[in-house]
Amino acid sequence: MGPGLIEVWMLYYPIFLKGLVGTLKYAAIAVFFGTLLGCFIAILHLSKNKIINAIAVVYVNVLRGTPLLVQMYIAYFFLPMAFPVMNALSKEQYVILSLILNSSAYVSEIIRGGITSVDKGQTEAARSLGMSSKNCMMQIIMPQAVKNILPSLANEYIAMIKETSLAGTFMCYELMYTRTLLANKFLMWQPLFIIAGIYLVVTLVLSFFVKLLEKRLAASD
Repeated sequence: MGPGLIEVWMLYYPIFLKGLVGTLKYAAIAVFFGTLLGCFIAILHLSKNKIINAIAVVYVNVLRGTPLLVQMYIAYFFLPMAFPVMNALSKEQYVILSLILNSSAYVSEIIRGGITSVDKGQTEAARSLGMSSKNCMMQIIMPQAVKNILPSLANEYIAMIKETSLAGTFMCYELMYTRTLLANKFLMWQPLFIIAGIYLVVTLVLSFFVKLLEKRLAASD
């Protein structure tokens, strides 16, 4: 059986905490830049131009419809061959790029859904009063859409925290990778339970704050 969970935690907690920091960092980078790219994809998706709209639809469907691990392998092995200039990237940067692209597909749908959830009658009323499309979007649509978007973005971050566990496959230092490190010390089952417990605590705490955010936004309506 080997040492117990508490004993393993007390001996190696710095390794687990360093892995947790890596996990939170990867997730934050992925969602931040994924949000920037997702905004652009959402705009394309809302375009009245059929070609531009189709490009956005294909982008979202491909990234949401294929496993993230497959996307990581494609980024790691195919992109350097297709674009030799990308050989300068490190394995960590390939992983982060995969996470960003994957997150952007989900974020674009969050943003698009938030925008389309606003009653079209408000847009029509604003346009009838002579307000431009840009001003209508910034002053009427977005302030209301943000209330729907923010909690969903927070949930995307929580989901991405769990998705980053795949980064350990490429030897990136995140929470799941600590299991590989401790396997060299003949610790097989203990790290898995500790890692699962850390993920559970982090996601529960973040989910609690997301619910508080949702209540505060609902109270401001």
